[in-house]
Amino acid sequence: MSSPSNQLFDAYFTQPAMRAIFCDRGRLQGMLDFEAALARAEASVGLIPAEAMAPIGAACDAELYDPVELAQAIAGAGNSAIPLVKALGRRVASASPEAERYVHLGATSQDTMDSGLVLQLRAAIELLESDLARLADALAAQAQCHADTPLAGRTWLQQATPVTLGMKLAGVLGAVTRHRQRLNELKPRLLVLQFGGASGSLAALGEQAWPVSEALARELGLGLPEQPWHTQRDRLAEFAGLLGLIAGSLGKLGRDLSLLMQTEAGEVFEPSAPGKGGSSTMPHKRNPVSAAVLIGAATRAPGLVATLLAAMPQEHERSLGLWHAEWETLPELCCLVSGALQQALLAVPGLEVDAARMRANLELTQGLVLAEAVSIALAQRIGRDAAHHLIEQCCRQAVEQGAHLRAVLGANTEVCAQLSAAELDRLLDAAHYLGQARRWVERAVAEHTHFSR
Repeated sequence: MSSPSNQLFDAYFTQPAMRAIFCDRGRLQGMLDFEAALARAEASVGLIPAEAMAPIGAACDAELYDPVELAQAIAGAGNSAIPLVKALGRRVASASPEAERYVHLGATSQDTMDSGLVLQLRAAIELLESDLARLADALAAQAQCHADTPLAGRTWLQQATPVTLGMKLAGVLGAVTRHRQRLNELKPRLLVLQFGGASGSLAALGEQAWPVSEALARELGLGLPEQPWHTQRDRLAEFAGLLGLIAGSLGKLGRDLSLLMQTEAGEVFEPSAPGKGGSSTMPHKRNPVSAAVLIGAATRAPGLVATLLAAMPQEHERSLGLWHAEWETLPELCCLVSGALQQALLAVPGLEVDAARMRANLELTQGLVLAEAVSIALAQRIGRDAAHHLIEQCCRQAVEQGAHLRAVLGANTEVCAQLSAAELDRLLDAAHYLGQARRWVERAVAEHTHFSR
């Protein structure tokens, strides 16, 4: 369950299912799952009596332990595994004093905590994969729907040549597909067992160390790495980096959507709903509330990623402080990204598009955004430099006179000597200057479809 300090904002910034994975009970259960699997693995190779498995396994239920009581003990112990293992031992002893001696045999606190974390991350990745797939489907559908819907491209926040809404959304789709590929690629590196004992050598288990490791990895469904990674934290840092990338791409979506929702643009809107996006004082307001979460997550994520990177140079075989810096940081990053994904999934499928406003905005410059099209066509007849100079003069004249570029071009004898009225009309029609926009949509959708198979 969330702490009281989180409840006001969790519904806005975090997916409940992700918060549940990293709540106190979720953390405890991850560690207890490791302890239960350790007992099963050691029994399977004959290291502990088979009779010890049942009482140990029965005690590995997070509902049997008080997080508040454990939290008080953690303050003195220095990590969460020490008091939990002690409490586990007491509970096992109450049912079987003989089995208690085999609790946590050969493991160290960090084995319990790190392997428990990996189990949590596996569940978190399943959520992320599902949400990213749903978002990709929604983006693909919208990109195809608006593949030929022209709007002003904008560079340096100024109108540039036309693009299409489908092309813009296809750009986000491409990023999401790459993130799904990255997530799939890193899972074998990330979802691995941590099991090294006191200093990483597993000396306490003697010749049984490797058979126990293999059995434990099988029990937990995790990969068995080349060696323990107590102070080699690249796996976690890589995952954090990917979460940062996802947050950044969602932030890009949120930033563009919020700009398109501005009153002066008014081209694309988040779906409306009762009570959504209102102002406490201005009844007319329609605020981009989902976009705000996407931008907020993209703003917060880099600092959290930086913490994981800063925690990498850990001392010798067990770290002091740097390991501790990870404990809340990576779960918070997972929750942050999951919340952003939920808001994206609220916004994208129901986007409200005002194609007429897009066309009207394209006319704000009175044809200037299509000056490039005219210049390129003219260059084929009188040369690039001459064409550029001539059209630049016409653009300047149009601005000075407050006239439409088409009227200025139609009155220019040099231009009309090379381009007919019909050619000028076509060149100044945004629908005929969309370049490869449709191809980009088709390619992004094809990549998405291929990966999703």
